Parts: sequence; C-alpha cells; structure tokens
Amino acid sequence: MDSRRILTVAELNGSIRTLLENRFPFISVAGEISNLHRPYSGHLYFTLKDASAQIKAVLFKTQQRYLPEPPKDGMQVVCRGRISVYEPRGEYQLIVDSVDFHGAGALQLAFEQLKSRLAAEGLFDEHRKRPPPSLPRHITLVTSPQGAAVHDFIRIATRRYPPIRIAVYPVAVQGERAAAEMIQALADINAGPATDVIVLCRGGGSIEDLWAFNDEQLARAIRHSRLPVVSAVGHEIDFTIADFAADLRAPTPSGAAELLVPDRSALQRRVENCRARLHRTMGNRIDRYRQRLLLARHHLEAMPHPLDRGMLQVDQMSLSLELSIKTRLAAKAQQLARAALLLEQRNPAHRLALHAQQLRGLQMRLAQAIGTLVQAKEEHFARATGVLQAVSPLATLARGYAIVRKIEGKRGVITAASQVKVNQRLEVRLHHGALRCRVEVTEGNEEGTADGEEKGLDDQSRTASTC
Repeated sequence: MDSRRILTVAELNGSIRTLLENRFPFISVAGEISNLHRPYSGHLYFTLKDASAQIKAVLFKTQQRYLPEPPKDGMQVVCRGRISVYEPRGEYQLIVDSVDFHGAGALQLAFEQLKSRLAAEGLFDEHRKRPPPSLPRHITLVTSPQGAAVHDFIRIATRRYPPIRIAVYPVAVQGERAAAEMIQALADINAGPATDVIVLCRGGGSIEDLWAFNDEQLARAIRHSRLPVVSAVGHEIDFTIADFAADLRAPTPSGAAELLVPDRSALQRRVENCRARLHRTMGNRIDRYRQRLLLARHHLEAMPHPLDRGMLQVDQMSLSLELSIKTRLAAKAQQLARAALLLEQRNPAHRLALHAQQLRGLQMRLAQAIGTLVQAKEEHFARATGVLQAVSPLATLARGYAIVRKIEGKRGVITAASQVKVNQRLEVRLHHGALRCRVEVTEGNEEGTADGEEKGLDDQSRTASTC
C-alpha cells in the first residue's frame, strides 16, 4: 500500500479487519467471562479476561443452541472462534463459535469462599443487624464525590425531604487502596460528630470494579460500627460481601435514598390523617360520655327524691371534661404549629439567600481592592517613568552634548584627548544622527574634573567636525 495515499476511516478499518481475519482465521482463547449481557437481539456480549488483559467477545444467537449450559459471569471458559473488527466503532472482538466450560472463575470462587467462611462465623446473622432510623436527620455517604451515584442519592433524598443533612466522606471506591480508605472512613465517622446512618455508595460495574467491597477487613469494620451501615453498591443484581455484612442492603444508591429518607408529603398526609383520627376519636368519646350523662340524669330525675346536688356535680364534671379535652386539643394544635414553623425555619432556601448576599458583598470588596491596587501601580509607574526620563542619556544629548567613540578596534567612548591620535577616525553621536570625523589636532587638559570632561568633549567635537 502506498504510504502517501490518504485513507478514509472506513478504508483503514476495513484493511485492519482483513489483516486480522487473515492472520487469526480460527483460534482458542482461555479466560474468565465478565460483563455478560443479552440485548433484545438474543446475542450474548461479554468480556473474556485474565489477570492482566481482556478482550470483547460476542456469541451469536444461532451458536447458543450448541452450548451445554448458559454462560454466566465468573465462569472460566475456552472460547473458539475468529478475530474480527466491527468497523463502525473501530473495535476488534472475538467472534465465538463454541465454548468449553471449566468451572467458576478465580474471583467468583474467592467471593464464594469468603462469603461461606464469614457466614459460618455469624458475621451475617440478622439478629446482629440494627434497623436504620425511621426519620434520619443526618446521613454520611462514604463514596467517590466524582461518581454519578452520590449525585443521584443527594438529588432524591433532598427532593423527598429537603431539611435532610447529607455529608460526603470522599474515598476511592475502586482499586487497591479503596478498601483501606473505606475502613478508615468508617472509623473516622464513628469517632467524629454525630450522624444517624452511614451509607456505602457506588454505582454498578463488573466484579473487578466492585472487588474492593468484597474485602474481609471491610466487612468486619462494617459489623463493628456503632452506627447503622447501609450498603448501596452496584445494581440490583450485584452482590458483594459488604451487602451481607451491612445492617441494610439497598438495590441501588437511588434505592437507598428512597429507603432511608421519608417523603415529606407522605409525612404531612400522615400527620393530617392522625389529626383527623384524633378529632374523630375524641368527638366519639365526648358523645359517649354525653350519652352516659344524659342517661344518668334521666335515671336521677326518675327517682322519687332527685339528687340535685349530684346532678350539679355531674354537670360540673361534664364541663371540666369538655374543658380538659379542648385544652388538650389546643395543646396538640400548638405542638403541630411549632413543628410546622421549625420545618419552615430549616428550609435551605433561607440559608442560600444569606450566602448569596455575603457573596455579593465579597465581590464588591474584591472589585474595590483591585481598583485601589491598579491605581497605586499606575502612580508608581508614572514616578518611575519620570525618574527614567530624568537620567536618560538622550536628554543630555538634547541639550547639545555629544558622545565620541572610536570606529576602528574596540568601540569605546572617548573621555580624554589622550585617548586618540591625529588622523584617527571617530564617530560623533548627536541627539539627531551621527558624524564620521578625522582628528587633525588634539587639545585639552588631562584633568578628570567634570569641567575638563565637558571641555574635552566640546574640543573633540570641534576638532572632529573637519571630515
């Protein structure tokens, strides 16, 4: 192929596909299945990996009927097929024709062994787990602040209950240092300011991406936490050791927000229902007491000797009972009003407005400081310019002085008549332009006073004017 020819992307990908298909017409590759998924087409797409590398693979629907069992994530297999390139995306992949199964992969086997051992110790026993509070006031998320999971949690939690306070303890949630950082985070949160519940939060991924949550020491740290720990790792189908050790497992980070944070509108409806039930209950009770009083009054009036004093006492007790009930209802109403006022005071919109006002004040102060600094720098620049103009040699030349230098040899400035010889060529630099002259005669004294130097310059200029 001519190296100077300009290829299109499609031509380049087509050439690569032809090269790979001819070089690897049929190969066998051993590895572990990961990220297995089946779209609507029925084809199986997965990643075949080992300890240090991976390759994408596809098993078409027509070839799946020859499989002895359905493939699953974590299986160690040998795939036979050919290498090809999917030209629209420029990705190379293994087109699988047949699959030999060799049992579970190393990571999946390690996961099952650790799960069985910790379960035998009783680390996952339900009686050791504590339910999270029904209305938490403060939640701490142990997660990566750059991930989408933390933003989904905060968005759903604040939408359901705006007064909720959420803190984020930043850690790595993937890689070699992730487990150690999460263990340290649990220790710091348990020893720090009060929080109601801790949430381990991470989005979905492969078994390798979530492997930090299968750490044995992390599971023990979760179990030893004095605060309830909720595991919200991956998707609903993803399970980690942290899920079994936690006090509560949420299917997703969004699901954790819905499980932990109640809906404020639902709470308000519940309060309204309770208040309505209280009014009905108290009204029914008052009606029953009134009926009993009327019946007792009827019996008393039917007696041959009515007990007027007793009737008066009964009426007084009835009035006292009604007053007591009304007082209690009023107290409950005041409690409800105070709760509503407290809920409004904790509205984050008020604090946001206060911070916005402070920000505007800081911006004005910054603009004033910058203006003052710029003005001071301009004044300093003007003074420096004046000093520079005062000491400039061009100003001296403008007053009629000249600078005399040698033309041949070292071009030094002539300050005394003894420095030149007769017939020597000199250059006289004036304020505007220069003169090339030849020395006819030298005059002047050798004294180094300022007057002598000025006179020497004047004499040399007069002597050099004969060119």
